[in-house]
Amino acid sequence: APGHATQVFMMRIQVRFFAALRERLGVAERLLTVPDNITVAELWSVAVPEQPLPDNVLAARNMEYVKVDCPLADGDEVAFFPPVTGG
Repeated sequence: APGHATQVFMMRIQVRFFAALRERLGVAERLLTVPDNITVAELWSVAVPEQPLPDNVLAARNMEYVKVDCPLADGDEVAFFPPVTGG
């Protein structure tokens, strides 16, 4: 059918926040429905629209650390951690 290629597929992503991020944002986790091909950084802006993504925040996709430009897939779990401070 014409116009079918422009369809946006939605996917469900579980987002978790840890430690100081959790305290600052006042939320531990959210289940979000987001557009297909979203990246970790774009996910943050959906999950936390009132806060810019901190430069040194750590992100994990399905328990593995990733860069914030990592693309996500349906059913992924993404965790955000505050930067590790100190030596």
